[in-house]
Parts: sequence; structure tokens; C-alpha cells
Amino acid sequence: MTKPRVVIVGAGFAGYHAAKTLRRLAGGRAEIVLLNSTDYFLYLPLLPEVAAGVIEPTRISVPLTGTLPGVRVVVGEADRVDLQNRWVGFTNPEGDRGQLAYDRLLLSVGSVNKLLPIPGVTEYAHGFRGLPEAVYLHDHVVRQIELAEQAEDPAEQQARATFVVVGAGYTGTEVAAHGQLFTDALRAQRPRLTVRPRWMLLDLAPRVLPELDERMSQTADRVLRRRGVDVRLGTSVAEATPDGVRLTDGEYVPTCTLAWCVGVRPDPFVAQLGLRTEKGRLVVDEYLNVPGFPEVYACGDAAAVPDLARPGQICAMTAQHAQRQGKLAGQNIAASYGHGRRRPYKHHDLGWVVDLGGKDAAANPLKLSLSGLPAKAVTRGYHLLAMPGNRARVGADWLLDATLPRPATQLGLVPANAVPLESSSPEVAVHTR
Repeated sequence: MTKPRVVIVGAGFAGYHAAKTLRRLAGGRAEIVLLNSTDYFLYLPLLPEVAAGVIEPTRISVPLTGTLPGVRVVVGEADRVDLQNRWVGFTNPEGDRGQLAYDRLLLSVGSVNKLLPIPGVTEYAHGFRGLPEAVYLHDHVVRQIELAEQAEDPAEQQARATFVVVGAGYTGTEVAAHGQLFTDALRAQRPRLTVRPRWMLLDLAPRVLPELDERMSQTADRVLRRRGVDVRLGTSVAEATPDGVRLTDGEYVPTCTLAWCVGVRPDPFVAQLGLRTEKGRLVVDEYLNVPGFPEVYACGDAAAVPDLARPGQICAMTAQHAQRQGKLAGQNIAASYGHGRRRPYKHHDLGWVVDLGGKDAAANPLKLSLSGLPAKAVTRGYHLLAMPGNRARVGADWLLDATLPRPATQLGLVPANAVPLESSSPEVAVHTR
């Protein structure tokens, strides 16, 4: 008798942990197929450390094959779902099309860069949601410092050594914090560079890390300003040009670098499904089921999961929610095959961690506010526990970074046109434009 097939679309925090949980609970009762645009799970929280050269890119790229034994991995981009006939259409990396029939379907396609209608941003900014973008930013920063050292004009030196980050949330704050340390180290190796690299962090919000605890915000703000990061709150970009950015307060800042860390939006694939959405996310019930389609589930950033801890609201688009929802989706799908019983999603966050580079971090495990080395220890311990693989390699990179000078070379593996901001799948390098 043929086993029923479960197709999971997307191998981010939600999809990866759903596949892992389902394999453990009901692997013998169903064929599990994981469809993803890459053959790895990307541990997004450590992307800023890749951009700053602390960690090698392969360290946060956990292979799907090998870490998910018994799960069939299909590399391809999902582009259609036929809910009536129960199949998913996809295109593989070489452009060939295929279909996967399913008995159960889990949609966990995640999110992409959030776009705002600001002139010039899609032409001159780069996002920060995927590995190609982090590798590109690392090379770009090194290149600009090298070109600044070679420049004879002091104005050109300063423009090339100015790095603008838009968005003072979790990602933008870490990018600016790690970036200032990185470029200060690069400057120390280049005596001909007469200007100090300048990082600007912009946000319309009244404080950095506006979505997190205020004490964590104060810690991050203090560390950033102490390092010399130019934090501009209540300010954003009004226009981007080839030579700089005009701010909402009217100031023009010459720069060759605009990093877009404003936030995320559900993958555009969600809008193509013809299903009911809320704030662009698929409507599901507390069991992660899509109404009207009991065989279809959704979780993570793509799903508007009711937040039972905050009645009337939906869960935030965070890795913490996505990972826990993925595990529950795996349990509830297993329950649909008679293994256990389904449960509603309810989660109280256990705290947050923000790595600020060097010896600095901010954390509030179990609502206990920490900063400095204690926060750093908690932050790194959390990341090691949360990573599904490569822990020893990540730990080794952290040790090497603490004891040896950081290598600073640009390999040029990811050109600028491979990471356009308007890409609907930012983890895939798109060689067009």
C-alpha cells in the first residue's frame, strides 16, 4: 500500500522543524517531501556576523539532506498550488517544471524584504534576508574601505567610508553594531585612510529595537553611540540616488552603501493562492489549519496564526514563533494520521537576545535584563542551542575571531545585480537586471 505523502513548502524555521518533528513522530506512516529553493536551512540570526566576517557563510547553512534523515528533499521554487486536485507545481534551479501530489500540505514559505515606495530604493539599496546578500555586503564594505584608502579627494574618502542602514529593528541594529567594529578594524590596517568609517542607523521609530523590551533598547542604543554609530531616530530615507541618500529631515548624505533592513513581508507566493489573508498572511485557525481545507496547514511568517496569549491579535513574524509553530504543525499533521492528538498553538516568549559584536550584547532571558558579558554568554548559548547543526564550526569561528585578526578580503562571488532588493526570493541569487 502506498504511503500518504506530506509536502512541506519552505525550509525556514517553520518548515525545517515541521519536517524534523513529523519524521520523528510519523515517519513510518507517511512519505515526507520538503520543497525548498535551496538545499540548506539558513540560520538567519547570524547573518550580520557573516557580513562582518566573524563567521564563514557555510556555518549557518545547515544541509537539509543528512540532517533530516528519511525526508525527501526537492530543490525548487514553488509557483502554483492546485487545492482542488492536491498538487504543488515548482520550477527547479535549471528551469524545469515539476509537480508534487500531496495528501497533506504545509505552507511555510516565509517572508521577503519589506518594500516601501521611496524613490531610488529598489535601484540603489540592498536587502539583508539571505546568504547572498550577507556575502555581498561583506565584500562591498571591504571594497569601499579599499577604494576610500586609494581616493585622493577627502570628500570621496568620506562618502565611500559612510554606510547607511535603514531600520533599527533586530537585524538593522546588529548590522550597524557589527559593521562599525568591522570597519574600525579595517581602518587600523590602512594608515593612508585618514577618515574614520561612519555607520548611520536610521528609523522613524522613537527608539532602537522598538519591538523589544525598553531596557534592551537602551543597552543597544548606548553601545551603538559609544562606538560612534550615528543613530538617527524619527528619521528615514526620503530618496536614494547613485551618490547618496536624502533624509526625511532634508539632509543629504553622500554614500555608496544603503542597507535595507526595514522589516519583512509575507512571501508574494501567498497572494497567488486565492485563499483568505490577513495583513498579507494566510488565515489559519489555532491548530494551524487553513479554513475549508482540512488537509492544508500553514505556519511561520506566511501564516496569520491567532495569538492565544494576546486574544484578538496574530503572532508576530519572528523566528521564535516560526520554530515553535513548525514543531506544532508536525505534531498536528502526525495526529491526523492517528499519532497523538492535535493541539492549539499557544506560546509565551522566553525572552530575546541581540548580539552587538565584540563583548557586547543585550538579552532578557525569562524577563531578566542582561548586558555586557553575561548577555553575550546567554546570546551565544541560545544560538548554539537553536541551531540544528554546525554548532562546533560556529563555536570554532567565534573562538578564532576572539584570538586572531579577522581576515578581510573581497572574493567578488556575489555581484550587485545578483541581489536586487525587489527579488521575491532573496535567498536565491538572481542573475538578471
